[in-house]
Amino acid sequence: MSATQKQKAAERAAEDVVSGMKLGIGTGSTAEFFVKALGQRVRAGLDVVGVPTSERTRELAEEEGIPLSTLDELGTLDLTVDGADEIGPELALIKGGGGALLREKIVAAASKRMIVIADESKTVETLGAFPLPIEVNPFGLGATRIAVEGVLRDLGLPTDIRLRGGDEHPFVTDGGHYILDAHLKAIPDPSGLAEKLVAIPGVVEHGLFIGLAQKAYVATSDSVKTLDK
Repeated sequence: MSATQKQKAAERAAEDVVSGMKLGIGTGSTAEFFVKALGQRVRAGLDVVGVPTSERTRELAEEEGIPLSTLDELGTLDLTVDGADEIGPELALIKGGGGALLREKIVAAASKRMIVIADESKTVETLGAFPLPIEVNPFGLGATRIAVEGVLRDLGLPTDIRLRGGDEHPFVTDGGHYILDAHLKAIPDPSGLAEKLVAIPGVVEHGLFIGLAQKAYVATSDSVKTLDK
């Protein structure tokens, strides 16, 4: 889908920001449009402070002149705006295509509200066509992978798991972890899968964001639709 649609959704979300807000700022191509839209409003006098969810977002926000802080300093946030790789029923999400899912989830969970911005290609009836990112500790990677495969097998899901970046040059997150991408095709019970994945000791976090988003702005070819939970 076009960059213009992502930009429209991002600009619509920026309109919801008011002075005095403490903001979580997401990661990814759509979130970058939000950073630019927010930067314009800050330069026009909007008084906010942001918590970036990745080093890439931090750099962009600094370029735009957006005041930044940390979650440790602020404690709680008023609003997080972030993109998604898939938006399913009840605004359940798959996130982590950009590799920042752990920080994104920590920030979203610390926020009173979360708004998702996306183009219409991201909305699905069943999550899972997009590979599910599972962030794991490099220590014991093989054992963790076997445990993840066991969970998937027990749930009747495919066990097609791939280490992002490959064995020779694995992708490393900002937190120093690896990502296993699970190619599941469809996830009939996202909550059940989420519960079982977090119980595996080597799993740091997963890309199922359930019960965190309250609203989504989804851009189509001629408008921006609002999806409420």
